[in-house]
This record gives sequence, C-alpha cells and structure tokens, in this order.
Amino acid sequence: MKERTKLTELTAITPIDGRYRDRVVDLASHVSEYSLIATRIEVEAKYLIALSDIKIVRPLKRNERSKLNSFGSNLTLQSARKVKRIEEETRHDVKAMELVFRSLVKGTSLEDITEMIHFGLTSEDVNNLAYRLMLKRATKHICVPAIDHLVTELVDRAEKYKSTPMLARTHGQAAMPTTVGKEIIVFAARLNKELRDLKERELTGKLTGAVGNLNALQFAYPKIDWLSFSQNFVRSFGFRPSLATTQINPYEDMIAHFQNYQRINGIIIDFAQDMWRYVSDDWFVQEVRTGERGSSTMPQKVNPIDFENGEGNLTMANGIFETLSRKLSTSRLQRDLSDSTTIRNIGTVLGYSFVGYTSILNGLSRVRPNEEQIAQDLNKDWAILAEGAQTIMRTLGVDDPYSLMASLTRGRHIDEAQWRTLVDQLPIPEENRKTLRNLTPETYLGNAVEITERAIEEIKS
Repeated sequence: MKERTKLTELTAITPIDGRYRDRVVDLASHVSEYSLIATRIEVEAKYLIALSDIKIVRPLKRNERSKLNSFGSNLTLQSARKVKRIEEETRHDVKAMELVFRSLVKGTSLEDITEMIHFGLTSEDVNNLAYRLMLKRATKHICVPAIDHLVTELVDRAEKYKSTPMLARTHGQAAMPTTVGKEIIVFAARLNKELRDLKERELTGKLTGAVGNLNALQFAYPKIDWLSFSQNFVRSFGFRPSLATTQINPYEDMIAHFQNYQRINGIIIDFAQDMWRYVSDDWFVQEVRTGERGSSTMPQKVNPIDFENGEGNLTMANGIFETLSRKLSTSRLQRDLSDSTTIRNIGTVLGYSFVGYTSILNGLSRVRPNEEQIAQDLNKDWAILAEGAQTIMRTLGVDDPYSLMASLTRGRHIDEAQWRTLVDQLPIPEENRKTLRNLTPETYLGNAVEITERAIEEIKS
C-alpha cells in the first residue's frame, strides 16, 4: 500500500503529473511548486539589491550582488524541501521561504543584512511578481514556441495544397468548392493574430505593502520616494507598475492573458474537430505505424487519437482558464486568500494547454490529404455550381434566377451530364451557356488560391 502513495508518474492524481509527465517536464521547470519557491527567492534577493541602491542596505560588492542574483536560479531541491517542512509549522508559505532564505545568507558576507530580508513587504508584494514571472517565462519559452510551430506547420500545408480543390460544407451540407490550403490557412491566420497578441500582452506588478499604501516603508524612511522606488523595482522585471492596489495586485492583466489563451485554444479545438471530420470522411488519411493499435477488438482501425486528445486537453484547459478569469477578478475588501489557492493552478492550466498543443502537432504530422477521395466527393454533386449560375443570370437581368435554380437543384444530387442538360434549359445567351457548360467543381474556386497566398505572406511577414 505504501508504494501506491509514493509520488510517481503512476501514483500522481492529475494526468498532467502522471500520464503526461514526460510531455510537460520542461514546463515544470517554470511553473512547479519548486519553481514558485525559487522565483520568490529571486524577487526577495533583487529587493535587497534595490534597497542597497537607495542606501537603506549597505553598499554591496560585485560578488555579493552576483550571489544574490543567483540565489533563485541556484536553489537546490533540498532547500525547497526545507521550505515545505518549515511551512508545516508556520502554515505560511512565504514566511517559510523567508526563513530558508535567511539560512542561505547565514555564514556568508551577506549575513549582516539578514534582517533586511522581506523588509517592509507583505507576502503579496513577492507573490504577485513571482506568479507573473512564472506566467511570462512559461509563455515565452514553452507555450509560444509550440503554438508558433503549429502555425508554421499549418502554413506549410496551406502552401502545398493551396490549389487542391475540395468540397466546402455549410451546415454539414455540400455548399460549393474551396481548396484544402485555403481552409487550412484560415486556422493559421486566426492563430497567428492571437499569438501576436499574446506575445505583446503586458503584465503588471506591485510593491505597495499590506493594504496598498506602503505604510511600513514610508513610516520607517519618510524621506525616501517610495512611489518611485516601487515603480522602478516593478519595471526591473519588465512589468508595468500598479500603484493603486489593495494588498493584492489586481488580476486583470493575468485574466487578459488567460482569455488570450482561451481564444487560442478555442481555435485549435475548432481545427481538431474539423480534422476529425475530414479523417472520418477519408478526406485525410493517417500514417499507419507499426505496433500501434486502434482498438482492443477491431484490428483494422486507425483512430485520430491525437486530434481527440488535443481537443480533450484544450477543453480542460479552457474550463480552468474560465474559472481563473471569473474568480481572480474579485477579492473581498483589501484581500482574502481564495485567490492564493486559485492562482496556483497556473501550472495545471498551462500543462493541459501544452499537452493539447503537442497532441495536435503530432496528429498533424501523421495526416495527408486523400486527394483522390476529395476529388471524387467534390465531383459527386454538380449542384454546388448553382450559385455561379444564378449569379450570372442576375447580371443578365433574368427574372428571379435564385428561385429558378432552386427549383432545378434544391434537394437533388446532380452529376456532370445532368448539369450540362440543366444549363441547356436556362434562358441565357449561348455565350454564357457555354461558360456555364465549361464550369466544373475544380474550376469554381473564386479567389481561394490568392486568399491563401496573401494570408501566407502576411503570416510570414
């Protein structure tokens, strides 16, 4: 029974740290509890340097500054575990981190400034910066490259198949021709826009004390311009300073990030569902890999499991993003602790997202258009050319051509020969009749190719 409680990939409660651990291991270095502790220490250490710069802490030597700057990145797992042990007694995670930080300074040339660790701060002064650093770094180094990779893969396929005719469906019914590449580039363009927004999105930071007024610091050193200090310190992390706060830094900036991710995930879910349907219709075929099984009982099956897995995990992610966005926008009076336990799910929600991204990428790498089947289904029903015929007749002044074409085509499946017979019945000049007789599903593509090329050019730029 003891083996079942020891934390491993097999005993983990969540699939992120269990089934998918090998896929999120790089993400863990940014958003784990270990990373949170290390990032808090990084903030605390840089705060000491900032206090030295305004002469509240003695001048620091170059090697002392370097040592302080390395405390966070060099934090050992042993020290992080010590924080957790102390937390069992203090029941306060930031205080436990502070006590361990003090122990790291002990016995060094920095020991004389120990009492300035966490000087005049509230936990949220450290936490708000730490969590935003984690979100910023995980986004930049893990999630953005994966989404960027997906956009690149979509662009490559759109370029390759930009001229491959395909039946478009609206309401699930045969509508008119499009191209494989054009339908793919739609998703690339949507993702690219949201990805640019995510890259450029700004985060905020605060250092304003227990209820947002810098009371302790202002009381201890009234001649210091603490508002400027606060702003400069926050800017040193690449964040926009928040001065009007309660104990917490308002979460609207993080909520904006989460909603950006929600839109990205929604686009990818949309893509996954379309690909699932294309595979189901045999318009895309999947690579068969030796040793894989599509069913425990049906030997013939090759399932689109990567698109299904991606859809499922991104749906989970968006559910958590929705919860975070709803919860974090409110805080009772100057603060309550419900945001603290909620915001810890940054790793979970980015984990589900990243698993989704990698699943979709894997699925995309294993499929290709079944051009023969796509062409066969495209040419199965020439009624999809009815729009072109009624539009031409409008230009010729034919009375109510829409109703005329509806009476000839609606609810019917028309082959090539029937189409030509139908065209011969239309009340139009011979020149226009010839044009419609020569029209085919492969040629009635509008500007699909040009639209694809322009979208590719814009994305690449």
